[in-house]
Amino acid sequence: MTPSSTDPVARHAAARPTATAVVMDASGRSIDWRTLESRSRRIASRLVAAGLAQGDVIAIHAENRLEWFEWMWAARRAGLYYTTVSTHWKADEVGHLLRDSGAKALFASGATVGVAALATADGSGPSLRVVADGAVAGFEDYEAWLAGAPDDATLPARLEGSDFLYSSGTTGRPKGIRRPLEQLASVDLQRGDLEWKRFDADSVYLSTAPMYHSAPVRWTMQVLRAGGRCVVMERFDGEAALRAIERHRVTHAQFVPTMFVRMLRLPPEVRDRHDRSSLRHAIHAAAPCPVEVKRAMIDWWGPIVTEYYSGTEAVGRTSISSREWLERPGSVGRPELGRLHVVGDDGRELGPGETGLVCFSGVPRFEYHGDPERTRAAYDAQGRASIGDVGHVDADGYLYLTDRASHMIISGGVNVYPQETENLLIGHPAVADVAVIGVPDAEFGESVKAVVVPREGVVPSDALAAELVAWCRARLSAIKCPRSVDFVDALPRTEAGKLMKRVLRDRYASGDRTAPPRAH
Repeated sequence: MTPSSTDPVARHAAARPTATAVVMDASGRSIDWRTLESRSRRIASRLVAAGLAQGDVIAIHAENRLEWFEWMWAARRAGLYYTTVSTHWKADEVGHLLRDSGAKALFASGATVGVAALATADGSGPSLRVVADGAVAGFEDYEAWLAGAPDDATLPARLEGSDFLYSSGTTGRPKGIRRPLEQLASVDLQRGDLEWKRFDADSVYLSTAPMYHSAPVRWTMQVLRAGGRCVVMERFDGEAALRAIERHRVTHAQFVPTMFVRMLRLPPEVRDRHDRSSLRHAIHAAAPCPVEVKRAMIDWWGPIVTEYYSGTEAVGRTSISSREWLERPGSVGRPELGRLHVVGDDGRELGPGETGLVCFSGVPRFEYHGDPERTRAAYDAQGRASIGDVGHVDADGYLYLTDRASHMIISGGVNVYPQETENLLIGHPAVADVAVIGVPDAEFGESVKAVVVPREGVVPSDALAAELVAWCRARLSAIKCPRSVDFVDALPRTEAGKLMKRVLRDRYASGDRTAPPRAH
């Protein structure tokens, strides 16, 4: 493939072959543009040779490491989608995603291959399985597999590939969001004309979160597309992030509110030890940020903190600068992608100060993979799309989120699907009824709590609470499992049996519980 305006990796490799494209913060491992171009092209050629056609899917199941960028760019250059797999998931969860996405190739690491092997032990899932860090039965050794591609490998002319990420849901398992490559070739849903997201060859972006999340995947690729350098933390640590900003002269960094909390809790002498003068933009999203936390960050770092509100579905996006936020604490900004609407139960567009469903229009339609019913539910009769949040706008069009219509829990920036945990707990022999909710947590924003009605004759106890947590942890990733369990005599339900989760959550938020739980 020859350098062209449509192949940024080839273009940057030709212009600055020895410049660093990505560096891992803790280990110092790095890859320059020439190497990234060569390896991603050769990987892409091997995938094409293995029969993967334009629009096919590869899956990536690995901790934060350099190879992520070889695999993602290989997929893009071969016209493929790449879907990301959480390193916290159990084999059943991984297996479901591999089957649901239709992935034809799986890239794993030494740290994840054990779970990946269990997930594919029944013969389902990708036929091509590749593992970094050495050979494993049933998987190709990555370096040996890559060596099978010639240095001068060429690629067929295809549309550029893209991510195929899985979003949160209110019930059951998450669903994939895959836009047609033809649509993405004409619409860039990530870029905007705001200064805080204008990257160039001088940009240095610090990625602090696990790469299986949408923000690290999308933002690092945008930085690389512009020729900037990505600094990737293997795992987040507050002081290490400050060191990385100083060491790499970071210009842009992205966080979730939990990370702000952890940095603010550092001793003053540690917080002020490192030079942050290079940092122009501290970006945050993914979860509600407490007003006190955000104000403290602006006091500490100055007016460089920018927040945006969006979702994996990219139905729309708002953003707000520090100066705007200080005038409107709690707002998530005005729209920068799509047109914003607040809609009442009757479909009427509401005015300033009126609370309703937050919707967007003017963005190309998306689909939930394999779920036309859920796709239809995301749009109203006027074609306005929502991801289920509730809020209001002020007279100047600034959005404030006041609730979530869904029951999703956001803990430390990670989305948790309570129905999956409820379905598991209801199978325990001691449980008669259960609700899993998010309760306020000073560090994580929300933590997962199980509210359990024991079966007749079962006596609530600390031991039973611990048993229920262990029951979950043996079957689900830890982030989905309750951090605490309360026992109650009954859950608030309608006469039709529908669980009134908002009532339950409000009791915990206010501390005024009509049916006080027996806490454990």
